[in-house]
Amino acid sequence: MGLDIHLQANNQEELNSDELDFYQRSLSRTFCNLMSRRAVVEGEPELEQIGRLTGVDITPLYDMENYPDDNFLRGELEYAEDDKERKKILQRAEADKAQLDGNLEAVTALIDQLLTKLPQLEDLPSRLNDHGYDTLRNKSYFADFTQNPGDGYIRNNFGQDLRNFRRFLTHAQEHGSTTVYFVYG
Repeated sequence: MGLDIHLQANNQEELNSDELDFYQRSLSRTFCNLMSRRAVVEGEPELEQIGRLTGVDITPLYDMENYPDDNFLRGELEYAEDDKERKKILQRAEADKAQLDGNLEAVTALIDQLLTKLPQLEDLPSRLNDHGYDTLRNKSYFADFTQNPGDGYIRNNFGQDLRNFRRFLTHAQEHGSTTVYFVYG
């Protein structure tokens, strides 16, 4: 078992009952680990290196981690010591949601930029510094960007994860979503 990352939208209930196949919208566990690298490595994590190499601001991806979904809120509220603390948790959650409100277009533009610019970079794996901890398997995860080596979840490379991400964004937009975020679980 391990930690996974899931794409969600502000109207997720509608998207859950849709026709988009799980493997066409899933992000691999390696993508989950990529998102978590800034808390693990000293120095510039790979995602930020990719942003620098492509000239793309990846901040909206990190921001997607800050959306307090219902499960997170229930957990926070359960351990609140009193009504004052519960009120504070709810106010912070509303502020965090408001900050991401309507981010679908910005996230779509970011993913489109990466999908356009990354195939133009020669030998991306050799350009990335893993800081001595290659837990992402850089040589395979960042290689063959235009290929889909995985099944949609297992053995995806970075390109396949970004294409799955883009498919989810398109589908979400077609179903009236305006806000997207990550849920870990």
